[in-house]
Amino acid sequence: MIRVVLVDDQTLVRSGIRGLLDHTPDIRVVAEAADGAEAVGVIAQASADVLLLDVRMPHCGGIELLQREQGRLPRTILLTTFDDDDALLDGMRAGACGFLLKDISLERLAGGIRSVAAGGTLFRPALTERTRAAYERPATAPALALGAQLTGRETEILALVAGGLNNAEISAALGLSEGTVKNHVSNILAKLGVRDRVRAVLRALELGQI
Repeated sequence: MIRVVLVDDQTLVRSGIRGLLDHTPDIRVVAEAADGAEAVGVIAQASADVLLLDVRMPHCGGIELLQREQGRLPRTILLTTFDDDDALLDGMRAGACGFLLKDISLERLAGGIRSVAAGGTLFRPALTERTRAAYERPATAPALALGAQLTGRETEILALVAGGLNNAEISAALGLSEGTVKNHVSNILAKLGVRDRVRAVLRALELGQI
C-alpha cells in the first residue's frame, strides 16, 4: 500500500483527491494538512511514501516547505495549475519529484503517485515549452561540451526519465535489461555532474538535451 500525505489549504480539493484515491486498491491518503506549517508535524507521524503538496498556501506554501525541509520529506509531487511556471521551477530545484494539475483524472493521479513512489519523476508532458524557456539560460562552453557527451541511447533514456518512467518501465519500453538501464542512468548522472534523477532532468533542460 502506498501511503500518501495530502497538503492543501482548500478543503474541497483535499476531499476530492481523497475521494478519487479511495477508488484505488493500492493507494491511501493517511493524513492531511491545510498548510506547510501544519504539515511538518503530520508528516513526521504518518510514515508516508509520497507527499502531495499544494504550491500556494497561507502561512507556509509548498515551495517554502520544500526549501526549509530539504532531505526530510517523503518523495514530493507538487499540486498546481498551468499558471505556476516559476513556482514549479523553484520546486524542482528544491527537490520536488514532479507536479500534477489539480483537475487531473484518477488514472493520471494514481499513475503519478505510483511512479514517484517507485523512484520516478513527473516533469513531462506537463512541463510546457513556456516553463522550459523560463528555466533555460545561456550555458558556458564547458557545460555544453559536458551535455554533448551523452550518447543517443543515454539521451533517449533521459527523456523517458523526464517523462516519469522508472528503470523497470524504461527497460520494458526499450527492450533492455533493467541492469543495463540502471548503468545508463548512472552514466547520465556522472556525465551531467548531478546526484539524482530530478537534478539530471533540470540539467538536461538547461543544456537543451531534452
